[in-house]
Amino acid sequence: MLAYYFELALRSLRRNKALTALMVLAIALGIGASMTTLTVLHVLSGDPLPGRSNTLYAPQLDPRDMTGYRPRAEPLDQVTWIDGMNLLQAKRADRQALMTGGSVAIQPAQSALDPFYQTARYTTADFFPMFGVPFRYGHAWGASEDAASAAVVVISSKLNDKLFGGRDSTGRIMRLENHALRIIGVLGDWRPNPHFYDLNVKNYGADEGVYLPLSTSQDLHLAHLGGADCWGNGGNDATHTAPCVWLQFWVQLDTPAKAAAYRQFLVHYSQEQKTLGRFQRPPNVRLRNLMQWLDYERVVPGDVQLQSWLALGFLLVCLVNTVGLMLAKFLRRSAELGVRRALGASRRALFSQLLVEAGVVGLAGGLGGLLLAYLGLWLVRRQPADYAPLAHLDGAMLLMTLLLAVGASLLAGVLPAWRACRVTPGLQLKSN
Repeated sequence: MLAYYFELALRSLRRNKALTALMVLAIALGIGASMTTLTVLHVLSGDPLPGRSNTLYAPQLDPRDMTGYRPRAEPLDQVTWIDGMNLLQAKRADRQALMTGGSVAIQPAQSALDPFYQTARYTTADFFPMFGVPFRYGHAWGASEDAASAAVVVISSKLNDKLFGGRDSTGRIMRLENHALRIIGVLGDWRPNPHFYDLNVKNYGADEGVYLPLSTSQDLHLAHLGGADCWGNGGNDATHTAPCVWLQFWVQLDTPAKAAAYRQFLVHYSQEQKTLGRFQRPPNVRLRNLMQWLDYERVVPGDVQLQSWLALGFLLVCLVNTVGLMLAKFLRRSAELGVRRALGASRRALFSQLLVEAGVVGLAGGLGGLLLAYLGLWLVRRQPADYAPLAHLDGAMLLMTLLLAVGASLLAGVLPAWRACRVTPGLQLKSN
């Protein structure tokens, strides 16, 4: 029966091509605009580490003085050097990593390449297993290299391609800020977005090429890159003793019970530091998992969210127009529908037939909307925003585009189909 209704729908749509084209265009414009913005929102609000995000947490402490104190205010997003090292050495989590960003000068051995700057990540050994970082060649450093401030480095696959043509570069020497470091690993394909572990550099699109032990970066006096929040007489000096937060600290806690215990540990630690005179404020801690952290930091740009709502509003306007066009088309066929009713067709059968016709319009509009969405995303990728290169339509969003188009057209067709199938057969036969 559906095949028969589908054939009738095609015949009906071909009879009035102009009206059909208007309905398809209305659906296509609404779907294209809404799916462009929804795809961008989907990409930007996605889970950067699926399967791991619910066990990764960002601890927060409040080591500030009493200036500007407000009860229940949010603590700072980063940690001081003293607190970071204390928490790291306490080893109360399954894994923990203390880190910060940087920018380093690379002096290539090849004469054909000029020296250039590369963004860097100064971190501790658990960074790689905790975040599930894949390796193309070699391996990461361990706790012993952290303790010894070893002159080792891990580089990204992109930097390896640039310096060594993609060959295995482990064991080679890289000159970095006039220091010789031995390459021990080359990363595989790893670029989580948002750049969750350090939102002080970029929310999206950060491409770090160099990773080296945090202790090594401090011994070599490598430049710190990122924000520093200071109080008292700290100025803006990100040093080991200044009252400034400038490092990121992440922990892995494999069960909710461990997370609850770690939060209690943070409270006790804050109380201890207050007793020692370092902290002045009452204990004020937070322990958010990765996705909660992204929500708290509001990493999705506000203009993207606003554009999504506007696009959905535009889709609603297009659907209202489609309802009017379908109503005009279906009521114009009142005579035909009346004859079918007189010959024994039920209202339910007529209603189903007209809904199938609406679905065909939606499918055609969805295909047109898909093309418009691809065009819209191509234009987004041409924007200067740091998230622009991420705007791609994946399989899930492609399927959602077609389902949304068909569903929207079926919804738009309910009222016109209901009105049309309630025609009185006698009146239609008499008028003919």
